[in-house]
Amino acid sequence: MLPDAAEARDRWLTRKEAAHLIWTAWRARQRNRGGTPGPYMSKHLARFILVALYTGTRAGAVCGAALVPSIGRGYVDLERGVFHRKAVGARTTNKRQPTVDLPPRLLAHMRRWQRRGISKHSVIEYHGEPVLRVTKTFETIREAAKLPDVSPHTLRHTSISWYLRAGVAISDVSDYCGVSEAIIRRQFGRTGKAEN
Repeated sequence: MLPDAAEARDRWLTRKEAAHLIWTAWRARQRNRGGTPGPYMSKHLARFILVALYTGTRAGAVCGAALVPSIGRGYVDLERGVFHRKAVGARTTNKRQPTVDLPPRLLAHMRRWQRRGISKHSVIEYHGEPVLRVTKTFETIREAAKLPDVSPHTLRHTSISWYLRAGVAISDVSDYCGVSEAIIRRQFGRTGKAEN
């Protein structure tokens, strides 16, 4: 006998909550021994949140995105403004990872990150190294932001919800975010409009 299906995750962020989460990540600092503010510790997480919210991309694909085609990684073509989510050389799975155009505002951010050396080889880097996971830092920041029920996957739900609320057709949201129309209808109702 199979276990019961997991309950659907239906939490998404309001724009105010999203802005607060980003701001909390951007401003968070480590503390020195004397309690004085130390170096910033999670600006990379603020960048991760922006990418996830704009694109509705799964956390692993955001963290895995390189800035040039690389075996085993998706990549962002900053010249053309395209996000190739599927890893180069990866086999096709049931997790859809469509190649999509980046929204102009996000593309401007990413180009600036590269220009400033914040993102040299990967979209999300910390001290010049690619970030493989954001789980621990995300937990710290969500607690600091007093959003304990939020996870990196919540950002995907939020992106889908915002696109639907903006009047984007369910089929277009499905194609862009790489999620089936059936799942969108099941998670967000017949109209695809999220209640929050």
